[in-house]
Amino acid sequence: MKSNNETYDQTTKERAQEAVEQYIKNNYEGIKSVEIVDIYQSPMGGLTVDGTINGGEADFSAGVESNYKVGSVGLSEGFPERKEECKEEECDY
Repeated sequence: MKSNNETYDQTTKERAQEAVEQYIKNNYEGIKSVEIVDIYQSPMGGLTVDGTINGGEADFSAGVESNYKVGSVGLSEGFPERKEECKEEECDY
């Protein structure tokens, strides 16, 4: 159940989208493209960004914190592996 999409202004959505795109590209192998499908408020009240990578190859759902850092990521089956250098500690945006 998705909440009202208008909870976040356009600037907030754009900043969240940029943060998630950079996070995915910087932390996972073989990312050619990141497509954002939806930005909305989760049932728990957090900012969530859903999308796909590489033209629909796999899906993700990322929770974005108020400082625009990615706090959590859910990945679908078939999502690329995390880059070796990003396994111990997340790579910067």
